[in-house]
Amino acid sequence: MIDFRDVHRSFGSNHVLRGVNLSIPKGSSMVIIGGSGTGKSVLLKCVLGLVRPDRGAILVDGADAAAPKDRDAFLARFGMLFQGGALFDSLPVWQNVAFRLMRGALKRPRAEARDIAVEKLRRVGLGPEVADRFPAELSGGMQKRVGLARAIAADPEIIFFDEPTTGLDPIMAGVINELIREIVTEMGATAMTITHDMTSVRAIADNVAMLHGGVIRWTGPVAHMDTSGDAHVDQFIHGRAEGPIAAIR
Repeated sequence: MIDFRDVHRSFGSNHVLRGVNLSIPKGSSMVIIGGSGTGKSVLLKCVLGLVRPDRGAILVDGADAAAPKDRDAFLARFGMLFQGGALFDSLPVWQNVAFRLMRGALKRPRAEARDIAVEKLRRVGLGPEVADRFPAELSGGMQKRVGLARAIAADPEIIFFDEPTTGLDPIMAGVINELIREIVTEMGATAMTITHDMTSVRAIADNVAMLHGGVIRWTGPVAHMDTSGDAHVDQFIHGRAEGPIAAIR
């Protein structure tokens, strides 16, 4: 579904991506791991066209992501769960969830958009009484669920998860991981997740890719991660200070 072919991207003298090659099969869950500042978020932005690669190509379902025939239709294929929730404080929960359903190519009548929002909230374990609350009235875990409901509101083919468990306690993180796994499987969606949380990796990944030094150091099934044979992967997944990945002191 998503194919990165020799993707390069620099910001001034900072060469972030140095030839990324990675294929994400349709209907699978790929988790990309790597240290802070290694370019994981840049990969997401390149797929969506928010950042243009300096060199290389990104194909989505066989078509060039850099030049879609209809950009609105292209973006309508994606859902996104943002790291910080990114909810609109001035809008009630249901309008946050239905945001893209009330405008653009996916526009629905207001009543229908609300019904869909309430149903998606139910899918992530939130009752209809939450719909008219504002984000500030919700706990961090509830806000994350609202963000997940918004990500799936338009039944996207591809869902991006940016550090989905950041800021959550271990129990709520486990709940979110289970929801992500269930929803991706249920929808048959292709998922691309970036995270530092190894518990999340093991819970939601079919395949794992390690981004380091601007390239994919290793990729394979999550079941093979512990026996990858790559020193970078081994150091990262076990959180060791000593190894080929230098810690910033």
